[in-house]
Amino acid sequence: MNDTDHYFAKNYDESRVTFRSHLDKIQKKWPDATLTTKAIGKEENNTIDMIYSEALTSNDQVIFFTTGEHGIEGYAGAAVIQLFVENYLDQIDPSKTGICLIHAINPWGMRHFRRVTENNVDLNRNYFYDENSIRRDVNKNYAKESDLFLPNGKITDLKEEKHKLYAQLMKGLAKEGYAGLKKAKGMGQFEFERGVYYGGSTAEESAVFLKSIQEKMLGTYPSVIHMDWHTALGPTNEITMVISEHDGRSVDELKDAYQLKNVEKYTPKKVKGDSTNHFYKLKEEAYPETYLLSALFEFGTFGTDKQAELREFMTIILENHLYHEGAESVEDIQWILGEFEAMFYPNDVEWKKSVLNEARKGMEGVLKKEGILK
Repeated sequence: MNDTDHYFAKNYDESRVTFRSHLDKIQKKWPDATLTTKAIGKEENNTIDMIYSEALTSNDQVIFFTTGEHGIEGYAGAAVIQLFVENYLDQIDPSKTGICLIHAINPWGMRHFRRVTENNVDLNRNYFYDENSIRRDVNKNYAKESDLFLPNGKITDLKEEKHKLYAQLMKGLAKEGYAGLKKAKGMGQFEFERGVYYGGSTAEESAVFLKSIQEKMLGTYPSVIHMDWHTALGPTNEITMVISEHDGRSVDELKDAYQLKNVEKYTPKKVKGDSTNHFYKLKEEAYPETYLLSALFEFGTFGTDKQAELREFMTIILENHLYHEGAESVEDIQWILGEFEAMFYPNDVEWKKSVLNEARKGMEGVLKKEGILK
């Protein structure tokens, strides 16, 4: 067994058992720490699990980790939590620091190695601060290219399907431009229930749960440091910090502050229903005096050039097509699922090693600067 097998689970149940086992070690520093399990969805035995404790003396700050918002991406997130528990707890002062670790915000997606919820919802497009503020037709770029993004009949010949999809992508690029397709992907859509990047029409149970925890953190601590762990985006085998423009610092200032090579900022106008945007909006509206750092931390897989982005489009669309309509050939099914796992949870030792090494950089850079680690 190589060292990475210690951190990366084979399935959801194994990952959850490992996460729950962290409670004993955490209770040695936070004796009142508790494990909360929240059943989610129609399928039995899918739970969000949370280990939480307030500080022992004074609630000055809290370290808040979330994982599995995009189902299959939760395996890398769970590995990061295990790395954190085993290697960094001794550097934290429990007298003034609370701890909140969440496993599998989207447990159904994690169990089934899908990115979305059982309702085909991209959970990170489902956090509505005001549910009436998002029109169903908000993503006009997506609507223009809906034939590209929606499943249409069983896959009978994958090679032919890929050629057709590639041709549609090229047509979309010619008509809408590269920026237009990226916008269609990034914003999320609220009109086509079987399409990719669907944000839902009502709040998912998982989103309701996480919003309640966000409020608890903001209402309990004057300083909240939130790291949300994801995979796929950014340079291959490197970590990328992705943060909302609600944080007023420039990319260069963030790189310098946290000693990170890769930082991206995005605007709420171009990304609807994002969980960290919701966190910042809640802070600004209800807890203006609270300090909040909330960002996604991505472990890159395919890379960042245009060919890699086209591959990502193809992978997301084909997996969604397969799920809804199926495929005739076992080989075609295996290829699509293999490509999907390569994008979000590669069975590759070097990538897994890079996750652990890059996670150390991310955690140390952020948590030392923010006063969590000694």
